[in-house]
Amino acid sequence: MRNKTRCLIIGSGPAGYTAAIYASRANLEPILYEGLEPGGQLTTTTEVENFPGYPDGITGPEMMEDLKKQAQRFGTDVRSGRATAVDFSVRPLKVTIDNEHVIEADTVIISTGASAKYLGLPDETKYAGQGVSACATCDGFFYRKKVVAVVGGGDTACEEATYLSGLASKVYMIVRKDHLRASKIMQERVMNNPKIEILFEHNAVGLYGENGVEGVHLVKRLGEQDEERYDLPIDGFFLAIGHTPNTGIFKDFIKMDKVGYIITEHPTAKTNEEGVFACGDAADPIYRQAVTAAGTGCRAAIDAERYLAEKGL
Repeated sequence: MRNKTRCLIIGSGPAGYTAAIYASRANLEPILYEGLEPGGQLTTTTEVENFPGYPDGITGPEMMEDLKKQAQRFGTDVRSGRATAVDFSVRPLKVTIDNEHVIEADTVIISTGASAKYLGLPDETKYAGQGVSACATCDGFFYRKKVVAVVGGGDTACEEATYLSGLASKVYMIVRKDHLRASKIMQERVMNNPKIEILFEHNAVGLYGENGVEGVHLVKRLGEQDEERYDLPIDGFFLAIGHTPNTGIFKDFIKMDKVGYIITEHPTAKTNEEGVFACGDAADPIYRQAVTAAGTGCRAAIDAERYLAEKGL
């Protein structure tokens, strides 16, 4: 097994596999490590209906398998394992896999994605893909004319609630505090929307339903003397309490925003570290879609190829 490559890709979502397709077609003979979640966040999505080229939709796992096969067809060396440490102060760049062996690479493409934050309720796992979602733009379509709840009080939650209000018959916002953290304009948007009802000082403590989510167990004013517990019938439960980019191992070398999203030199995929490129959700706090991730994966591979050509590597 070779441990030296011109292009190492870390992560295997739409961004990583697209980067691999482009890099391998450019004869860079990339090595791709799949990471903790082979296929990325899409593997937890049952139906993908908004990716161009699939008129009848496709399941997330099937789509990722297609992308993987396409990358392998052009010669990508796809390996299981995850990057556990990096040293970008040396050339070639060094990446440690599974705390064991080191890969040396002339270029590194980071496509480690981001993980949605959950409340930590066992029911979130139980109903994953059956009424629980962390992406309104991905899954909202399945809740047309249905009743949904959005958890969160920030800009993301307001955006998701507003988006869902265009599809669902009713949207509840479950907000722990007695106010919204969102910007003024977003607050006004949800407060003036007749389809959105904000439940302040509410905590979701569980979900119920036979073959999917049928409702949420709520506690109003948790821990107070006038605490009130009740059940609210809903069809969909959307988490909008933020994402955590999977970028911790790069923090000593790569510039990031305060949340941990990698900062790239727009419109390229270049990071502050020469020969290191970032794509997909690890560098995208805004769109977080499979199709936008794939587009940045293409950019990263082209940037890497041009870098190698310039350096004569």
